[in-house]
Amino acid sequence: MQSQIDSIEFCAGAGGQAIGLEQAGFRHAALVEIERSFTRTLEINRPGWSVFTQDMNAFDGRPFRGVELFAAGLPCPPFSIAGKQLGELDERNLFPAALRLIDEIRPKAVMIENVRGFLSAVFDDYRTNLKEQLKRLGYEADWRLLNASDFGVPQLRPRVVIVALQRELSDLFDWPTALPHNPPTVGETLRDLMAENGWKGAQVWAARANDIAPTIVGGSKKHGGPDLGPTRARRAWASLGVEGRSIAEEAPGPEFVGMPRLTVRMVARIQGFPDKWQFYGRKTTAYQQVGNAFPPPVARAVAHNLRIAMTVRRLVSIRAA
Repeated sequence: MQSQIDSIEFCAGAGGQAIGLEQAGFRHAALVEIERSFTRTLEINRPGWSVFTQDMNAFDGRPFRGVELFAAGLPCPPFSIAGKQLGELDERNLFPAALRLIDEIRPKAVMIENVRGFLSAVFDDYRTNLKEQLKRLGYEADWRLLNASDFGVPQLRPRVVIVALQRELSDLFDWPTALPHNPPTVGETLRDLMAENGWKGAQVWAARANDIAPTIVGGSKKHGGPDLGPTRARRAWASLGVEGRSIAEEAPGPEFVGMPRLTVRMVARIQGFPDKWQFYGRKTTAYQQVGNAFPPPVARAVAHNLRIAMTVRRLVSIRAA
Protein backbone atom coordinates (compact mmCIF):
# COMPACT_ATOMS: atom_id res chain seq x y z
CA MET A 1 0.00 0.00 0.00
CA GLN A 2 1.24 3.50 -0.88
CA SER A 3 2.48 5.13 2.33
CA GLN A 4 1.87 8.71 1.21
CA ILE A 5 -1.06 10.42 -0.48
CA ASP A 6 -0.57 13.26 -2.94
CA SER A 7 -1.89 16.77 -2.32
CA ILE A 8 -1.97 20.07 -4.14
CA GLU A 9 -2.18 23.29 -2.17
CA PHE A 10 -3.22 26.80 -3.21
CA CYS A 11 -2.50 30.09 -1.43
CA ALA A 12 0.21 28.09 0.31
CA GLY A 13 1.72 31.11 2.02
CA ALA A 14 4.90 30.42 3.96
CA GLY A 15 4.05 26.78 4.54
CA GLY A 16 1.93 26.52 7.70
CA GLN A 17 -0.68 24.22 6.18
CA ALA A 18 1.94 22.49 4.03
CA ILE A 19 3.97 21.53 7.09
CA GLY A 20 0.87 20.09 8.75
CA LEU A 21 0.01 18.09 5.63
CA GLU A 22 3.56 16.80 5.40
CA GLN A 23 3.50 15.74 9.05
CA ALA A 24 0.21 13.92 8.41
CA GLY A 25 1.78 11.87 5.62
CA PHE A 26 0.81 13.80 2.49
CA ARG A 27 3.22 14.32 -0.40
CA HIS A 28 2.99 17.68 -2.17
CA ALA A 29 2.46 17.35 -5.91
CA ALA A 30 2.43 21.16 -6.13
CA LEU A 31 2.17 24.30 -4.00
CA VAL A 32 0.81 27.49 -5.56
CA GLU A 33 1.29 30.96 -4.05
CA ILE A 34 1.19 34.38 -5.71
CA GLU A 35 3.67 36.18 -3.41
CA ARG A 36 7.29 35.64 -4.42
CA SER A 37 8.68 36.22 -0.93
CA PHE A 38 6.41 33.45 0.36
CA THR A 39 7.42 30.97 -2.34
CA ARG A 40 11.08 31.71 -1.67
CA THR A 41 10.46 30.65 1.92
CA LEU A 42 8.97 27.37 0.67
CA GLU A 43 11.93 26.80 -1.66
CA ILE A 44 14.51 27.55 1.05
CA ASN A 45 12.99 25.05 3.46
CA ARG A 46 11.94 22.32 1.02
CA PRO A 47 14.02 22.48 -2.18
CA GLY A 48 12.37 19.28 -3.38
CA TRP A 49 8.84 20.68 -3.38
CA SER A 50 7.26 21.73 -6.69
CA VAL A 51 6.44 25.38 -6.02
CA PHE A 52 4.62 27.73 -8.40
CA THR A 53 4.66 31.52 -7.99
CA GLN A 54 1.37 32.09 -9.72
CA ASP A 55 -2.09 33.60 -9.35
CA MET A 56 -4.58 30.88 -8.43
CA ASN A 57 -7.04 32.42 -10.89
CA ALA A 58 -4.70 31.67 -13.78
CA PHE A 59 -3.53 28.21 -12.68
CA ASP A 60 -4.45 25.23 -14.85
CA GLY A 61 -5.41 22.30 -12.65
CA ARG A 62 -5.89 19.76 -15.45
CA PRO A 63 -2.28 18.45 -15.41
CA PHE A 64 -2.87 17.52 -11.75
CA ARG A 65 -6.10 15.63 -12.32
CA GLY A 66 -6.36 12.76 -9.87
CA VAL A 67 -4.27 14.31 -7.08
CA GLU A 68 -6.11 13.07 -4.02
CA LEU A 69 -6.26 16.11 -1.73
CA PHE A 70 -7.00 19.71 -2.70
CA ALA A 71 -5.89 22.09 0.08
CA ALA A 72 -6.04 25.86 0.32
CA GLY A 73 -5.85 28.76 2.73
CA LEU A 74 -8.06 31.19 0.84
CA PRO A 75 -7.73 34.95 1.46
CA CYS A 76 -9.45 36.07 4.66
CA PRO A 77 -10.40 39.74 3.94
CA PRO A 78 -13.67 38.97 2.05
CA PHE A 79 -15.03 37.34 5.23
CA SER A 80 -13.03 38.96 8.02
CA ILE A 81 -14.99 40.69 10.77
CA ALA A 82 -12.21 43.29 10.81
CA GLY A 83 -12.95 44.13 7.16
CA LYS A 84 -16.02 45.13 5.15
CA GLN A 85 -17.21 41.50 4.76
CA LEU A 86 -17.95 41.90 1.05
CA GLY A 87 -17.80 38.14 0.51
CA GLU A 88 -18.46 37.24 -3.13
CA LEU A 89 -18.28 40.94 -4.10
CA ASP A 90 -14.69 41.21 -2.88
CA GLU A 91 -12.14 40.93 -5.69
CA ARG A 92 -9.97 38.84 -3.35
CA ASN A 93 -12.62 36.13 -3.03
CA LEU A 94 -11.03 32.98 -4.48
CA PHE A 95 -13.80 30.47 -3.84
CA PRO A 96 -14.85 30.60 -7.54
CA ALA A 97 -11.27 29.76 -8.55
CA ALA A 98 -11.22 26.95 -5.99
CA LEU A 99 -14.41 25.44 -7.39
CA ARG A 100 -13.01 25.57 -10.92
CA LEU A 101 -9.79 23.89 -9.84
CA ILE A 102 -11.62 21.22 -7.84
CA ASP A 103 -13.61 20.43 -10.99
CA GLU A 104 -10.42 20.21 -13.04
CA ILE A 105 -8.43 18.16 -10.52
CA ARG A 106 -11.23 15.99 -9.10
CA PRO A 107 -9.52 15.20 -5.78
CA LYS A 108 -10.96 12.71 -3.34
CA ALA A 109 -11.00 15.32 -0.59
CA VAL A 110 -10.90 19.09 -0.14
CA MET A 111 -9.55 21.05 2.85
CA ILE A 112 -9.93 24.85 2.90
CA GLU A 113 -9.01 27.18 5.78
CA ASN A 114 -10.61 30.58 6.37
CA VAL A 115 -11.48 33.04 9.13
CA ARG A 116 -14.25 32.82 11.70
CA GLY A 117 -16.18 35.52 9.83
CA PHE A 118 -17.02 32.95 7.14
CA LEU A 119 -19.64 31.65 9.61
CA SER A 120 -21.32 35.04 10.05
CA ALA A 121 -25.07 35.17 9.48
CA VAL A 122 -24.55 37.57 6.59
CA PHE A 123 -22.97 34.71 4.63
CA ASP A 124 -25.71 32.11 5.21
CA ASP A 125 -26.74 32.13 1.56
CA TYR A 126 -23.13 32.08 0.41
CA ARG A 127 -22.38 28.98 2.49
CA THR A 128 -25.51 27.23 1.25
CA ASN A 129 -24.59 27.99 -2.35
CA LEU A 130 -21.03 26.75 -1.82
CA LYS A 131 -22.28 23.48 -0.37
CA GLU A 132 -24.68 23.04 -3.32
CA GLN A 133 -21.94 23.72 -5.88
CA LEU A 134 -19.66 21.17 -4.24
CA LYS A 135 -22.53 18.67 -4.15
CA ARG A 136 -23.02 19.08 -7.91
CA LEU A 137 -19.33 18.19 -8.29
CA GLY A 138 -19.86 15.03 -6.24
CA TYR A 139 -18.73 16.19 -2.80
CA GLU A 140 -20.35 16.31 0.60
CA ALA A 141 -19.16 19.44 2.40
CA ASP A 142 -19.11 20.51 6.03
CA TRP A 143 -17.17 22.99 8.14
CA ARG A 144 -16.16 23.53 11.70
CA LEU A 145 -14.65 26.29 13.81
CA LEU A 146 -11.43 24.99 15.34
CA ASN A 147 -9.40 26.77 18.02
CA ALA A 148 -5.65 26.43 17.63
CA SER A 149 -5.29 26.22 21.42
CA ASP A 150 -7.21 22.92 21.36
CA PHE A 151 -4.35 21.39 19.37
CA GLY A 152 -1.37 22.47 21.44
CA VAL A 153 -0.82 25.91 19.90
CA PRO A 154 -0.19 28.54 22.63
CA GLN A 155 -2.53 31.02 20.98
CA LEU A 156 -6.23 31.86 20.76
CA ARG A 157 -6.64 31.48 16.99
CA PRO A 158 -10.11 30.38 15.84
CA ARG A 159 -10.23 29.28 12.22
CA VAL A 160 -12.90 27.74 10.03
CA VAL A 161 -11.89 24.57 8.21
CA ILE A 162 -14.06 23.46 5.29
CA VAL A 163 -13.85 19.77 4.41
CA ALA A 164 -15.49 18.25 1.34
CA LEU A 165 -15.20 14.58 0.42
CA GLN A 166 -16.38 12.42 -2.42
CA ARG A 167 -19.63 10.80 -1.34
CA GLU A 168 -18.13 7.35 -0.78
CA LEU A 169 -15.65 8.90 1.68
CA SER A 170 -17.93 11.25 3.58
CA ASP A 171 -18.97 8.74 6.26
CA LEU A 172 -15.35 7.78 6.97
CA PHE A 173 -14.16 11.21 8.14
CA ASP A 174 -14.31 12.41 11.75
CA TRP A 175 -13.34 15.88 12.88
CA PRO A 176 -10.29 15.86 15.16
CA THR A 177 -10.92 16.15 18.87
CA ALA A 178 -9.26 18.63 21.19
CA LEU A 179 -6.19 17.50 23.09
CA PRO A 180 -6.90 16.52 26.71
CA HIS A 181 -4.55 19.13 28.14
CA ASN A 182 -4.10 22.89 27.82
CA PRO A 183 -1.37 24.29 25.57
CA PRO A 184 1.77 25.80 27.13
CA THR A 185 1.67 29.43 28.18
CA VAL A 186 3.51 32.17 26.31
CA GLY A 187 6.13 32.18 29.07
CA GLU A 188 6.69 28.44 28.87
CA THR A 189 6.82 28.62 25.07
CA LEU A 190 9.28 31.49 24.78
CA ARG A 191 11.40 31.35 27.94
CA ASP A 192 14.48 29.93 26.18
CA LEU A 193 14.23 32.36 23.26
CA MET A 194 13.86 35.34 25.58
CA ALA A 195 16.96 34.20 27.49
CA GLU A 196 19.17 33.40 24.50
CA ASN A 197 21.08 36.71 24.74
CA GLY A 198 21.52 36.42 28.51
CA TRP A 199 18.57 38.51 29.68
CA LYS A 200 18.56 38.25 33.46
CA GLY A 201 14.84 38.94 33.69
CA ALA A 202 13.74 36.10 31.40
CA GLN A 203 12.67 33.77 34.19
CA VAL A 204 10.62 36.41 35.98
CA TRP A 205 9.05 37.49 32.68
CA ALA A 206 8.13 33.89 31.79
CA ALA A 207 6.33 33.45 35.11
CA ARG A 208 4.28 36.57 34.40
CA ALA A 209 3.41 35.52 30.85
CA ASN A 210 1.22 32.78 32.27
CA ASP A 211 -1.51 32.54 29.64
CA ILE A 212 -1.80 31.74 25.93
CA ALA A 213 -1.33 34.47 23.36
CA PRO A 214 -4.09 36.46 21.70
CA THR A 215 -4.58 35.83 17.99
CA ILE A 216 -1.50 36.74 15.97
CA VAL A 217 -2.41 39.40 13.41
CA GLY A 218 -0.46 41.35 10.83
CA GLY A 219 -0.47 38.99 7.88
CA SER A 220 -2.32 41.37 5.56
CA LYS A 221 -0.18 42.73 2.75
CA LYS A 222 -2.22 45.95 2.66
CA HIS A 223 -2.33 46.73 6.38
CA GLY A 224 0.12 44.36 8.00
CA GLY A 225 3.26 45.71 9.58
CA PRO A 226 5.95 44.60 12.05
CA ASP A 227 3.71 44.93 15.11
CA LEU A 228 1.31 42.73 17.05
CA GLY A 229 -1.85 44.44 15.93
CA PRO A 230 -4.27 47.23 16.89
CA THR A 231 -4.78 48.75 20.32
CA ARG A 232 -6.92 45.95 21.76
CA ALA A 233 -4.40 43.29 20.72
CA ARG A 234 -1.54 45.30 22.16
CA ARG A 235 -3.36 45.59 25.49
CA ALA A 236 -3.73 41.81 25.55
CA TRP A 237 -0.02 41.42 24.88
CA ALA A 238 0.83 43.99 27.56
CA SER A 239 -1.03 41.86 30.10
CA LEU A 240 1.50 39.13 29.25
CA GLY A 241 4.42 41.51 29.67
CA VAL A 242 5.02 41.97 25.94
CA GLU A 243 5.46 45.28 24.11
CA GLY A 244 3.35 44.91 20.97
CA ARG A 245 4.04 48.14 19.11
CA SER A 246 6.87 46.63 17.10
CA ILE A 247 8.81 43.43 16.45
CA ALA A 248 12.40 43.07 17.70
CA GLU A 249 15.40 42.05 15.63
CA GLU A 250 16.76 39.97 18.51
CA ALA A 251 16.06 38.89 22.08
CA PRO A 252 16.74 41.28 24.99
CA GLY A 253 20.30 41.73 26.21
CA PRO A 254 21.54 40.90 29.72
CA GLU A 255 20.69 44.26 31.32
CA PHE A 256 17.38 44.90 29.51
CA VAL A 257 14.68 46.55 31.66
CA GLY A 258 11.03 46.88 30.68
CA MET A 259 8.60 44.91 28.53
CA PRO A 260 10.38 42.88 25.84
CA ARG A 261 9.30 42.73 22.22
CA LEU A 262 8.89 39.49 20.31
CA THR A 263 11.13 38.48 17.43
CA VAL A 264 9.83 36.89 14.25
CA ARG A 265 11.17 33.56 15.49
CA MET A 266 9.20 33.90 18.72
CA VAL A 267 5.99 34.69 16.86
CA ALA A 268 6.60 31.76 14.52
CA ARG A 269 6.89 29.42 17.49
CA ILE A 270 3.61 30.75 18.86
CA GLN A 271 2.07 29.97 15.46
CA GLY A 272 3.30 26.38 15.72
CA PHE A 273 6.13 26.51 13.18
CA PRO A 274 9.18 24.30 13.77
CA ASP A 275 12.18 26.33 14.95
CA LYS A 276 14.19 25.21 11.92
CA TRP A 277 11.71 26.78 9.50
CA GLN A 278 13.32 29.84 7.90
CA PHE A 279 11.44 32.88 6.58
CA TYR A 280 12.77 34.77 3.57
CA GLY A 281 13.18 38.53 3.77
CA ARG A 282 13.60 41.23 6.34
CA LYS A 283 11.50 41.75 9.45
CA THR A 284 8.30 43.15 7.91
CA THR A 285 8.23 40.62 5.06
CA ALA A 286 8.98 37.72 7.37
CA TYR A 287 6.40 38.81 9.94
CA GLN A 288 3.68 39.08 7.28
CA GLN A 289 4.39 35.47 6.35
CA VAL A 290 4.11 34.32 9.95
CA GLY A 291 1.02 36.38 10.72
CA ASN A 292 -0.74 35.04 7.63
CA ALA A 293 -0.16 31.38 8.49
CA PHE A 294 -2.43 28.46 9.34
CA PRO A 295 -0.86 26.83 12.44
CA PRO A 296 0.75 23.54 11.37
CA PRO A 297 -0.59 21.52 14.36
CA VAL A 298 -4.19 22.34 13.41
CA ALA A 299 -3.59 21.49 9.76
CA ARG A 300 -1.91 18.24 10.81
CA ALA A 301 -4.86 17.22 13.01
CA VAL A 302 -7.44 17.68 10.24
CA ALA A 303 -5.20 16.18 7.56
CA HIS A 304 -4.46 13.15 9.74
CA ASN A 305 -8.15 12.30 9.93
CA LEU A 306 -8.59 12.92 6.22
CA ARG A 307 -5.73 10.53 5.52
CA ILE A 308 -7.34 7.86 7.70
CA ALA A 309 -10.60 8.16 5.73
CA MET A 310 -8.78 8.02 2.40
CA THR A 311 -6.62 5.07 3.47
CA VAL A 312 -9.62 3.09 4.74
CA ARG A 313 -11.42 3.69 1.45
CA ARG A 314 -8.36 2.56 -0.48
CA LEU A 315 -8.13 -0.66 1.52
CA VAL A 316 -11.82 -1.38 0.96
CA SER A 317 -11.36 -0.86 -2.77
CA ILE A 318 -8.34 -3.16 -2.87
CA ARG A 319 -10.18 -5.90 -1.02
CA ALA A 320 -13.24 -5.53 -3.25
CA ALA A 321 -11.06 -5.93 -6.32
